[in-house]
Amino acid sequence: MRRLINFAVLLLVLGAGYIAVTQPENLPFRVPWQAQTAPTLPQAFLPPSDTTVQTGPLGRVTDAAIETLVARQSISIPALRAREYLGSKLSVVRNLNPGGNYSRQVVSYQSDGLKIFALLTVPTGTPPKGGWPAIVFNHGYIPPDEYRTTERYVAYQDAFARAGYITLKSDYRGHGDSEGTALGGYNDPGYTVDVLNAAASLKADQRVNRARMGLWGHSMGGQLSLRAMLVDPDLKAASLWAGVMASYDILATDWNPPSGEPKPMLDTLNRRYLRALSPNAYLQELDGRPLQLHQGTADREVPYSFQKDFAADLRAARQRFTAYEYPGDNHNLSGNLRLALDRSVAFFKENL
Repeated sequence: MRRLINFAVLLLVLGAGYIAVTQPENLPFRVPWQAQTAPTLPQAFLPPSDTTVQTGPLGRVTDAAIETLVARQSISIPALRAREYLGSKLSVVRNLNPGGNYSRQVVSYQSDGLKIFALLTVPTGTPPKGGWPAIVFNHGYIPPDEYRTTERYVAYQDAFARAGYITLKSDYRGHGDSEGTALGGYNDPGYTVDVLNAAASLKADQRVNRARMGLWGHSMGGQLSLRAMLVDPDLKAASLWAGVMASYDILATDWNPPSGEPKPMLDTLNRRYLRALSPNAYLQELDGRPLQLHQGTADREVPYSFQKDFAADLRAARQRFTAYEYPGDNHNLSGNLRLALDRSVAFFKENL
């Protein structure tokens, strides 16, 4: 259950359930200003020597001041862009039974000094000139202690592997045997860093055509894919299924508000801050790289309205996208799985 807790102490707590499970992930969305107070920030948000934000001549917090504050947050796009993503060689941990026309291996790579495990598929046969196209495959929320590398998403990954793509599905930090702590996908940069290092590791692999790399993401993985695409311009296209793609200000108020209680509200200042913190504030910097969106209207985990909100943001930013609606279908698109997979494969064939 997601609910707004103690606005006076500046903490918004949200959660969401994802593929194959409905257990929540509690996610903090901090806001820096109390309602109806002067814009003085709590120490947790700023270095010890800096406890205020610059205001304009009329005492209004300027957009530039909010952008400066956003850039200090480790989850922000500017902060993520300031980091290095070197990845590493993909080291084979064990070989698995092959698919119809591709090999399957559990591999590992380095991210933030952590050993991260992943499921790698590689087409058999002679690669095309320049190497195989590749898809960084980003799963949705599964309780980290229940996550297993070779479980769930099998049919999804198989569709792209059969179509001639190298795929790499990362076990984000704290998942399965991956080192590190699982801190969630929305208010901590760790999972996004793991995705970007997965992409860097693929780029370094001689079997991969680094000019033909994209992302597939489901639910939380949709959010991670969008952030990764905004950080790494080498990622050319993304197919996002039931993604948690609404702007942070909408997530803070509209994502399963507490039953029987008034809808959480944000004052104008904090709404401006959360919207600026969201990756949606940077959509113009996709620079025309295309997105494909899929969602069922009966999705109980992520409201279908989030896809419509994200589509509106993409239109406002004049970015390329195609959005598919699946009437009555669920979070996993179970009733239209083959159709959605075929559309996603066709999308990558056109854009990678």
